[in-house]
Amino acid sequence: MKTLLCSAALLALTLPLFANEPVWDVRDHIPLEEITVQAHRGAGELAPENSMEAFEIAWKLGVIPEADIRMTQDGVIVAFHDNNFTRILPNASEETKRKGVKDLTYEEVKKLDIGVWKGREFAGQRIASLQEIVEVLKKHPKRKIYVDIKNVDFGQLARESEGVRPQMILASTRYEEIEHWKKVAPDSFTLHWMGGTEEALTQRLEQLKRNGFRGIDQLQIHVQLDKDKVFTPSDAFLRKTGDLLREYKILYQVLPWGGKEGDVYKRLLDLGVASFATDFPDTTMQAVREYYKAKEK
Repeated sequence: MKTLLCSAALLALTLPLFANEPVWDVRDHIPLEEITVQAHRGAGELAPENSMEAFEIAWKLGVIPEADIRMTQDGVIVAFHDNNFTRILPNASEETKRKGVKDLTYEEVKKLDIGVWKGREFAGQRIASLQEIVEVLKKHPKRKIYVDIKNVDFGQLARESEGVRPQMILASTRYEEIEHWKKVAPDSFTLHWMGGTEEALTQRLEQLKRNGFRGIDQLQIHVQLDKDKVFTPSDAFLRKTGDLLREYKILYQVLPWGGKEGDVYKRLLDLGVASFATDFPDTTMQAVREYYKAKEK
């Protein structure tokens, strides 16, 4: 019975549209200057990820950087993605590479050079602290940031971000974290992200729907592209998901893995996507601008 229900739910989300059904067009609903684009890992393809330099690039491009946050051994919240230093500190000792942020004090962490692995021109860049990020947000009230939860105390995060929480969007794949954050920081915003098979995504969306998508402001679907640029999940699924989320006034965001070409983003916009997360914020913004300009012709 459970399998039949899952299949029925999947079918409901993936049935093709009738030919005469109106197509939702982001250009009719969201002004270009208000489009939300998340720079994955803070524009990490353009500069060392999760660095203040990467965040600044993202803000200057008119997008919102993402900071992956976790805590040092002595309880300082910093921006760093990986569980250990193997990838970011390839020239470090094997002992150091096996360690992570949680194993070092903040004084030790801020001495690490997280730029040189990306290129000699980036040498000397350091891990950013939440305090540094908050100071920038206070100076620039129009700037925003996504904070992707890796390992952090929510109460501390709420206290240390007081005054800029409306500029923060907490991102998590765990719904219980979304609910908890909304309780401790109701003046902040949330993004719930998810990947997986079409059937698994359908089940998760059905579960969230039963809760009325409570506490979720934005929802992100991960999209894979094959060698022929075919989307997984399917075009029909992506379009129907947008229809569902708009019913609940939730911003519909997609992260197309490997989306280096502008046409990828234009195709997703045609499917009703309203927002993107991207490793290539410069390419994405150019594609979005071209998409809006095409409507004017």
